[in-house]
Amino acid sequence: MLIKNVSILFGNELKFILKTNVKISQGKFQRIQPNLHHSSKEESIDCEGLLLIPGFVNCHTHIGDSIAKDINLNSSVDERIHPISGIKAKILKETDPKYLKKFMKNSCQSMVTKGITTFVDFREGGMEGILMLKEVLSTLPIRSIILGRIEYYQNKFEIKKNTPIPKIKKEELENLLKKCDGLGVSGANENSNSVLNFYSKTKKIRAIHSSETKQSVSVSKKNTGKSETIRALNLKPHFLVHMTYASKGDLFTTAKKTRGIVICPRANASLAEGIPNIDLMNKSGCTLALGTDNVMINSPDMFREMDYLWKVSMGLQRNRVSPKEILKMATVNGGKILRKEIGVIESGKLADGIFIEKKSLDLDPMNNVFASIVHRTSESNIKAVMIGGKIVHGKI
Repeated sequence: MLIKNVSILFGNELKFILKTNVKISQGKFQRIQPNLHHSSKEESIDCEGLLLIPGFVNCHTHIGDSIAKDINLNSSVDERIHPISGIKAKILKETDPKYLKKFMKNSCQSMVTKGITTFVDFREGGMEGILMLKEVLSTLPIRSIILGRIEYYQNKFEIKKNTPIPKIKKEELENLLKKCDGLGVSGANENSNSVLNFYSKTKKIRAIHSSETKQSVSVSKKNTGKSETIRALNLKPHFLVHMTYASKGDLFTTAKKTRGIVICPRANASLAEGIPNIDLMNKSGCTLALGTDNVMINSPDMFREMDYLWKVSMGLQRNRVSPKEILKMATVNGGKILRKEIGVIESGKLADGIFIEKKSLDLDPMNNVFASIVHRTSESNIKAVMIGGKIVHGKI
């Protein structure tokens, strides 16, 4: 397929090119230059007036709780989403799987219509949860990265004693990792150092929630005398999630020992837990990506995530944030952290993208293309969504 006369955001730095041609073959971007010509056997599409941006990489979701939208709004974080005692855990355990699958499918379809071409799901429910999501995805075009977990959580006494993981759970984890892309751990406060060290031997992607709330940071200090983030690093994670209350020292250590941090500002705010300090994270050298977190709490919408982060950061911290850097968090940086060929428009990368109508009423004129995308663009401005070189939503 040859896409002609299209504007694009090119490469890792999202360079704006006003008009070029893009050749796509075998699901990847092959060549990008203005003088390309199509062969007689090749489909050619004139995309004059459209802007092609990288497909969004939603680096942190929990779509299993899609059935529980806006339940217990005024409850604490633990009351809502604690992996053992939260209302979410109860709902997931007691709901008929066919209903869970129905609403999970709805969330996946919603992500596609909003330009999310890849999502990373922290999958609860052990093997059953993984197989459930795989069944849902079998009829959908969206690309997924499934980080599973075994349902094994330790109490503070087991953590203080540094109790190792039982043999039966080791076997369960080994089988589980055959069916998913890696390990998504609930947090350091539910696992001893011994367990985290065991998990660190996992050869696939490893990630963990850390320093999401004031309470979780306090619990770690009280029970172990160490910061939650320092303990989480025993996992040797490829990335950490949230880090809303990570200290400056935690952030500098994280920058050295991981690929980056996935932040979920709307989720943190919805739970009355503040927002991450992206200025300090950037100064610490951390690569930042975005996630929308629990569907129970948020819509899986990266446009809203970017818009919220851009404005609330400036409003609260009174420090100008580049909209281009925010857009990179939703695209390029996700590919970097995951080490996948996604989130970038350049030769050799997977051909995922969002076609935006530049002349939309809300966007025209696009005097600053990055600001226009971050705080003016929405699902209504999308002409089409492409995954792996195929138009999976809309039409061009």
